[in-house]
Amino acid sequence: MLTAKQHELIRFIQQKLEDTGISPSFEEMKEALDLKSKSGVHRLISALEERGFIRRLPNRARALEVIKLPEDAVTGSNAPAPSPAPAANDSILAAHAAKTVAPSPANDIIEVPLHGRIAAGAPIEAIEGQSSMPVPAALLGPGDHYALEVSGDSMIEAGIFDGDFALVRRADSARDGEIVVALVDNEEATLKYLRKEGPMIRLDPANGAYDPQVYEANRVQVQGKLAGLLRRYH
Repeated sequence: MLTAKQHELIRFIQQKLEDTGISPSFEEMKEALDLKSKSGVHRLISALEERGFIRRLPNRARALEVIKLPEDAVTGSNAPAPSPAPAANDSILAAHAAKTVAPSPANDIIEVPLHGRIAAGAPIEAIEGQSSMPVPAALLGPGDHYALEVSGDSMIEAGIFDGDFALVRRADSARDGEIVVALVDNEEATLKYLRKEGPMIRLDPANGAYDPQVYEANRVQVQGKLAGLLRRYH
């Protein structure tokens, strides 16, 4: 049995393949399923892959192949053909696979600027470094991105841990409730949920041990929105 979100995702991937011949980006899947982060997309794709519904084609940034569809998600020409005519369905899947493999991304790995450490607790000075780090292109949507190493534990309930690398899409505004890099008083940066309260800005942690930080709106500048995370396992 698949969950509702798994059903929704595999139908979306299948429709995208039929319409364009290219599997959707993680950003497109996130928006289509109204998820808060791409990590949710990763979990759904992994679950579908483990159950044999899709597979990832190697060495491609955006390449998913639909192996089979759940019975209640299949209609018309996409339905698995019952015996004695399975070849028709096989040819459909083969055609989708061929169209998916055809586009060759310019880069599977993208170098993004690495700008030091950012607090996930109390604000600390944002360090502008000159280094960069390689990031799989599949983790990044459109726009200009940079990376920051997370320091602190105030966002652990959002799945962001000390030592993680936050992948940030540059932006100077954000919707209420989004996780942002906020620059306070032009000198200190922090990673928090953004909340707007009239003339004030509240930066909320995702850890009950920390209190929200409240500032006058003119003291806070949005420097970017969280686009993804990278984690090293030792």
